Amino acid sequence: MGFANRLAERFRGWIRAGAGLKRLVLVTFVALLSFSVMLAGGFFQATRAADDATRANERQLVSNHLGIVVHAMLATEAVQLTWDEAVRSVGGQAGSPDLKWADTNLGQFLAHVAKTDAIYLVTPRGDLLRGWQGDRQADASYAPLAPAVRRIIANLSLNRSLNEPAREFRPLQDGTWPYAAAGRPLTRWAGGFIWYEGRPALITVISIIPDVNYGLLRRTPNHVVSLRFVDAGMLEEIGGAVLLGDVRFTPMQPDASSDRNSSELRGIDGRPLGWLSWRPHAVGSQVLRRTAPLLGAYLLFFVGVLVVGTLMIRQALRVAREMAAREAQAHHHALHDPMLGLPNRAHVMQRLRALLQEDTGTPARPGEGEQEVLLAYFDLDHFKAINESIGHHVGDDLLAQIVARVRERFGPNYVLGRLASDEFVLLRPGESGREAADRLGEELMAIFADPFIVFGHSVPVSASCGISWAPDHGRDAKGLLRNADIALFHAKQRGRGRYRRFTHDMDATIRWRMDLEIELRRAIALDQLTMVYQPIVNVADGSIASFEALLRWNHRERGDIGPGIFVPVAEQAGLMPLLGDWVLRRVFADSHDFGSAEISVNLSPLQLVARDFLPGLRAMIADERVDPARFTFEITEGVLLDRSEQVMELITDLQDMGFRLALDDFGTGYSSLAYLRSFPFDRIKIDRSFVQGIETDIDAQSILRAIVALGRTLRMKVVAEGVETLLQQQLVHAAGCQLIQGHLYWRALTPEQVVALLATDRVQDLRIAV
Repeated sequence: MGFANRLAERFRGWIRAGAGLKRLVLVTFVALLSFSVMLAGGFFQATRAADDATRANERQLVSNHLGIVVHAMLATEAVQLTWDEAVRSVGGQAGSPDLKWADTNLGQFLAHVAKTDAIYLVTPRGDLLRGWQGDRQADASYAPLAPAVRRIIANLSLNRSLNEPAREFRPLQDGTWPYAAAGRPLTRWAGGFIWYEGRPALITVISIIPDVNYGLLRRTPNHVVSLRFVDAGMLEEIGGAVLLGDVRFTPMQPDASSDRNSSELRGIDGRPLGWLSWRPHAVGSQVLRRTAPLLGAYLLFFVGVLVVGTLMIRQALRVAREMAAREAQAHHHALHDPMLGLPNRAHVMQRLRALLQEDTGTPARPGEGEQEVLLAYFDLDHFKAINESIGHHVGDDLLAQIVARVRERFGPNYVLGRLASDEFVLLRPGESGREAADRLGEELMAIFADPFIVFGHSVPVSASCGISWAPDHGRDAKGLLRNADIALFHAKQRGRGRYRRFTHDMDATIRWRMDLEIELRRAIALDQLTMVYQPIVNVADGSIASFEALLRWNHRERGDIGPGIFVPVAEQAGLMPLLGDWVLRRVFADSHDFGSAEISVNLSPLQLVARDFLPGLRAMIADERVDPARFTFEITEGVLLDRSEQVMELITDLQDMGFRLALDDFGTGYSSLAYLRSFPFDRIKIDRSFVQGIETDIDAQSILRAIVALGRTLRMKVVAEGVETLLQQQLVHAAGCQLIQGHLYWRALTPEQVVALLATDRVQDLRIAV
């Protein structure tokens, strides 16, 4: 208290003295000036930071929008090019392209819709078939563009650019193609910017695929190349989309001292093409203009400092509230579907974990604190076809109506979420068991009993559903959702438009196939498979003419696993080239002990279409030092479906190497007679289905005689498979068949048994004369 009195007395003394007053004013002025300088410096720094952040945000917006422009152009073209008629007319599947159709639907319609400067129809190798500038034909302009197009198409074959993730790859005549889960071929596409004719341009390359008849896609389709120059019109569109003015393109980056913002434009190959520049938004100067009066008032009046401080605090609080509101909105958007407002996958998983009371630490003991939850995972059948046939706006409204029906039928105790485009999940806490699942499934299917009226269209819709429940089918969210997804898969396998409850044998089936695939890979790698050989007999005297190599797998735990079980697994897992190479190498090795006996080997279609099949075969011949003339390759009609040039070349190459060819399972395909005219086979193998019914079926006997007569006319040997009884042998012989194969004479023999058999005098002839 005494110190305060002494300080007050000293101030009063300064004032009375005059000099003290000046000193007080100076101190106050210096204090105010220092504070004002620091405040002003802080404001200037904040404005510069705001300008920097605004410029960086604008550059990101421009960069993002360039990607949107590329994707929008691809999406626009995909609607026209995902079309059965386009595949038939210009897709390159059969015959020459219909250029008149292309002029109308590509050169005129597509150029108008996509606003392109040039369009080119090219082959899978990038060779030009037709070109247009505007709606006029123009082929000469493609030559400078061809190298870039070929590079892009080469990258497309790597399947990095697809309209959605691929679930499988199916063989074509000249390669493979990505497919979605429902067997729908996917679009290979790519787009970006290039330097062309002295200026930048947007280029897109997209494949032509079917939208309904997926069987039309038998070989790699033709592609459509579109070109749009980055001209004033495009720059104006970009500026309007991101709310920026005076967007320009310059080859060089604008000077750092200029008042323009800029973003580098990179080509599809990653190389820089130039710069886009524009007038940036001057956020900092606007802030300065608005705050300058407050700063001036503060310098003039001390009270103004308090006012400005108060205003700043209020402004900060308002900004904080706005930021909190934006954060809450962003959090909502992160957990909800933007179109339907439903909880998205992340939110659904959070709710499901909460319902299951999952402990992120140590798991609870079984039976302790377990919660009953019913989970239905459903999606719409053929929803993509609805979108493409009626329109995406109709599909969006249809989804909204479905959500409305679900909410109307199921009360607030249910949690409805959207996991993907047409995939939904429905959660019901407090219930579980088969009866509850059946009630839920029946009510859910009843929602789709009546068609939906969308924009005047009556749209019938069905859905497939898989149902699982806790705790019986899982105590964690991921496991429960996975089991419902497995049940959904089985519902689709049963024909769609139905629900299935999860059962543990469903999971066991999937695990069994996965385990079998892993064990088959191991068996191939560890040489745990075996080859056996069934004799093919001359029907006239019973002598052995040759042997057919057959693959066997004696699993150490599962026992004998037939080819009918593990070969489909190998085909689905992409193991057929590897398995086929193993078979050929083993047969070639065994043949050294068989003298001059001929051997037939089955070739898988997937093995034949592999790119390295012929080079690998030549290498094996050289390594094993075998004579190709001793071997006959048996192929099925599936390899010959389109009689493509590639297949003809493959067969010619095999025969030039010395191998003989046999058409296996003759008569079970679609056009066997046409194959015999088109392909030079050495032998025909009649499918066992004809032989098995020959004893009681007069028509089967007539067909067999006709096949044998046809083989003789075409100078081909005929082999009858599956002869098991004496009567079958007599009927086959009477029909004129020279060679038979079946258990009546021989079952399959091990290599050691073949060697012992060949040492006897029962073998009279080991070569089939052609």
